[in-house]
Amino acid sequence: MIEPVMKRGFASDNNSGVHPAVMNEILRVNSGHVVGYGDDPFTEMAKAMIREELGSQAEIYFVFTGTAANVLGLAGITKSWNSVITAFTAHIEGDECGAPEKFTGCKVLTVDTPDGKLRPELLKRHMHGIDFEHHSQPAVISVSQASEMGTIYTVEEIRVLSDYAHANNMLLHMDGARLANAAVALGLPFRAFTTDAGVDLLSFGGTKNSMMYGEAVCFLRPGLTQGFKFLRKQGMQLASKMRFISAQYIAYLTDGLWRECAMHSNKMARELEKRLSGIKGVTITQKVQSNGVFLIMPHDVAERLRKEYFFYPWNEQLSEYRLMTSWDTTSDDVEQFAERLNIMLSEK
Repeated sequence: MIEPVMKRGFASDNNSGVHPAVMNEILRVNSGHVVGYGDDPFTEMAKAMIREELGSQAEIYFVFTGTAANVLGLAGITKSWNSVITAFTAHIEGDECGAPEKFTGCKVLTVDTPDGKLRPELLKRHMHGIDFEHHSQPAVISVSQASEMGTIYTVEEIRVLSDYAHANNMLLHMDGARLANAAVALGLPFRAFTTDAGVDLLSFGGTKNSMMYGEAVCFLRPGLTQGFKFLRKQGMQLASKMRFISAQYIAYLTDGLWRECAMHSNKMARELEKRLSGIKGVTITQKVQSNGVFLIMPHDVAERLRKEYFFYPWNEQLSEYRLMTSWDTTSDDVEQFAERLNIMLSEK
């Protein structure tokens, strides 16, 4: 029998385990029979709890994965002749294996941004050919909160983007895979930087912050959901035993579990930044605002260290690497990693 490797690394917050409270809630609903496909009391409760966070107008559809949440959500608000504008670093560009183009038929247009955040002036290069049949028609601006670079949009920055989108007959989509980390960093409730800031469509994730699996597609502007229940079924994302996705959101949104987990992972990232920034030969490249730390270190040292700790290169040309902390990262994990890196650099 192969024993699992239990050592905590810094590759991804997807690699962490599931919080005991989430597991307990799954066990709690695992009793008796309920109607399948979401027509159960647990799913209704989870939706009601999400509406308390996002507003009573929110229409919520649970799916299995973040890819599905982003792709099907975008498919629900676009036509095949449309385009979606996003940052070059965004998941829908670099980490969805072309799924947005395949399932929506749209073009994904990107802009380069040094910190992972979009701004109206960066979008203007794609705002042409409007109503000209030879060009795809821009329909959606997609942002990630927190961004893939670990940076956070302020409420005002989101509002500026939503105003720009709406002024140009477009919609604003938010990939909220790390929404909780952003909320903690901003010190604000979810609604303040989503619904109230003009976001139209939200992918509300928890997998990276202590849940097992499952995401919520949240339509925040009324009138956008026509036909989406059919699209979810066609997209193979209608869970028969949906209560086991819903149960996780019940636990996640009860007694601030989401906040507790995100606060801890953000704290561990700042601690990691503090320890690494004092090591000669290491350069921190991005503001540490959520649970990601980006740094440059010698390639040969990084490759040695990766044999002991699992983490990913980010920009191999710059020898830049990404370190992600999780809800279960400990101070000892941070200290031991920093010590090993320091020793390897001193041996170089």
